Amino acid sequence: MNGRAKIPATSPRQPARRGATAVEFAFVAPVFFVLVLAIIEFGRAMMVQSLLVGAAEQGARAGAMANATASDVSTSVNSYLTSGGVAGASTTVAPSPPSSALSGQSITVTVTVPYSSVSWLPSPSYLKTKTLTGSAIVQRETGQ
Repeated sequence: MNGRAKIPATSPRQPARRGATAVEFAFVAPVFFVLVLAIIEFGRAMMVQSLLVGAAEQGARAGAMANATASDVSTSVNSYLTSGGVAGASTTVAPSPPSSALSGQSITVTVTVPYSSVSWLPSPSYLKTKTLTGSAIVQRETGQ
């Protein structure tokens, strides 16, 4: 022929590996899927935690105004959380009403929500019993 040796496409001594890929996938897939679900769950928790802190800051700003009531703070917090897709949060304000604080005193707003009510997974595994909390402290801007 033209001086080249013909190389066979497969070696006759190559071991049979039929089904090896399926077995390897069966071992790796559950670990991979658990890892992906854990990333989703912890990522959602961090996102909601950030939203809770932002809502607490928004509520604390509303509470620092003259004649502010606890319902003004709750309305501000719930409005912020609704725009972020979070429902079922509870808000506490200290002192209550915030208008009772003197000028320069701190007003603390704490927002909590159970993780099970904000999870994207149908049955969260790792954080289902946890409660996420966001808090903010501001000083009262106006006096009595």
